[in-house]
Formats: sequence, structure tokens, C-alpha cells
Amino acid sequence: MTYRELSAQALAEHDYEGFLSEIEQSLTNGARDPNEVVRDTLFQIYFGPAATAPENLPLAARATWHTFDPRNITTEPEYYTDIDSKLYQQRKPMIWLWQMFDRSPLGQNALLGHRFRRMLAPFIFRSVGDNFKCWHSVEWSFGYNLSIGNNVVVHRHVLLDDRGGIEIGDDVSISDYVNVYSHSHDIYDIHQVETPTTRIGNGVRLTYHATVLAGIQVGDRAMIGTNAVVTRDVEPNHIVVGIPAKPVKIKDAKST
Repeated sequence: MTYRELSAQALAEHDYEGFLSEIEQSLTNGARDPNEVVRDTLFQIYFGPAATAPENLPLAARATWHTFDPRNITTEPEYYTDIDSKLYQQRKPMIWLWQMFDRSPLGQNALLGHRFRRMLAPFIFRSVGDNFKCWHSVEWSFGYNLSIGNNVVVHRHVLLDDRGGIEIGDDVSISDYVNVYSHSHDIYDIHQVETPTTRIGNGVRLTYHATVLAGIQVGDRAMIGTNAVVTRDVEPNHIVVGIPAKPVKIKDAKST
């Protein structure tokens, strides 16, 4: 889908570009620990310029200041035993910056948010193509097992559970509240986890509230209907709906 071209006022656009450039440079030039860059950036986003040294802040404010530092927080994926700690720790400052940015007023501003997330995505994901567009409140597991093609749009409140790996092709649209999984638990032993790779083909549309279970292969140009739960592979050009999802139509050749 083609989006309208929108922009802020000239001064705001200037400051947005300066902010993005400054963050990217600070995270990559090696002059400072990325964790400290994230901590100080988040403090400025939420509270403005630091008027008081951290040690002089009230306890609640000091606890908040510490929490802005990725080294002082834990995320759910860090508790999983199958995590590659080295790969995750390399990405953790950028992941925390993304998540806390989304929870701030800045994160609700699409004019800045799309550019901000596009800037951070290559530092987090295994790969990401051109023209990536991601709305706020999108979550993933490890990040380093997530591959995204060209011209992919991910809408609000999507979960991309890449524990076993998710591969998303080109020209894919993922609507609000979609869940894509790549891990599952044994029905008898919850501690026994399988992590097959889930693949979403080129031109696929995953519509509102759909769920794709671990290891599923969704063929090119397929469409997953609203609230559908995909429990088996989907053939190219097929439209599937329901729980469990079943084919209801095959797209005409002229539309593919």
C-alpha cells in the first residue's frame, strides 16, 4: 500500500534528523558504552535535561534513572535457556532503546518513529531490507533470529517470536495484533521446547489478530484471514480463514 507523504514543520524536521543522526553516531562511533548512551538518551526523552546529579535525586527517581540503563534491567528472553547471550547482549541496548522510545510521547509520533525504528533495525535483526516500516508496540524475542525483506510493513502490537527463527519475504504486510511464533512446548513436558523456523513468503498478507504457529511455511502471495490460527503450511496464493485455518479461495492469476 502506498502511504501519503507527510511531514512536520521545518524546525521539527530539522531536529528530528539531528536527533536520529546524533543517536546513530553515539551508538556506533565507539566513544562511549552504548548502554550509557541509551541510559542518558532515555533520561532526556522522559525528563528533559538533567538538572540534578543522579546521587541527589529522590530514591524513586534514582531507581528510574538506573532502569534506563540496559545493564540494570532484564527482559523476558534473557530467562530462556536457548538464548545466545553474546548475540543478545550485543543487541540489548538497542532493543531497550526501541522499547522505551515506543512507550514515550516520541514513540507515538509516526513522523519520527518510522525513521527511528528503521535506523535501529539493522543493529537488532539478522537482516532487514529497504523501506522497512514499523509502527509502535511491536515485540520480538531475540531479534538476532529475525530476517525481514524489502518493503515490509509491521503494524501495532505485533509479536514476532523469533526463538527458532522467522524469515519474512519481500512486500509483506503484517496487520495489528498478529502473532508469529517459532517455538512450541511439548504437550506433556512444558520444559521441552521445539524451535522450528517459520517462513512468511513474498507478498503475504497477515491480517488482524491472525496467529501463525511455529514451523509454518506461508507461501508467496497467500493471505491469512482475521483471527485465523494457522496450524499447517499455506500454499501460494491461497486465502485461509478460521480456527484452524483452512483454504476458502485461491487468488486469480491476474491478481498475483
